Amino acid sequence: MSIRLVKAPISIAFSPLALDSELYAREFDKLGESDDDPISHWLKLARAKGDTADTDPVLLNLIVELHRKIDALEMFLKNEQPKRVSLVDEAEIESIGFEHFKLSAELLESGVEYYGRVAMPVHPKRDIALFFKALDGSLAEITKIHERDEKEWNAYLTARERVLIREARESRA
Repeated sequence: MSIRLVKAPISIAFSPLALDSELYAREFDKLGESDDDPISHWLKLARAKGDTADTDPVLLNLIVELHRKIDALEMFLKNEQPKRVSLVDEAEIESIGFEHFKLSAELLESGVEYYGRVAMPVHPKRDIALFFKALDGSLAEITKIHERDEKEWNAYLTARERVLIREARESRA
């Protein structure tokens, strides 16, 4: 089995699924909701009713992101943190594929299932939740991820491939 991986500097926090599978499943569902903030819920309802039909989508997205930034600033000033499940390990991901990723260190136990949160370096920055199974000490296969998060993961992978191709071309020139 050949697995194609692309260098990607991202971080992951994870724990063995056996520690508390119910708690991890609950957080997975919570993180999978359409951006767990009130402005996203409002926007989703407005789009469903057709209230945004005459609005410039780029401008609307920028305003929504500004609202999120203000909410984040407010949380920072009040010293509030988003409630997340405590996970046992943290690691750097060395490279990613469409259904796999490789850690920079051998922290996994082969055959064990894990729950993890990946800090995606995309706009808007957010954590994605996933379940994965260790194939060896550092290589893992993603077993469950939300559809929207999978699209974001794949888009990030594609963007990283483009950057690496561009860098390779520039180094040859």
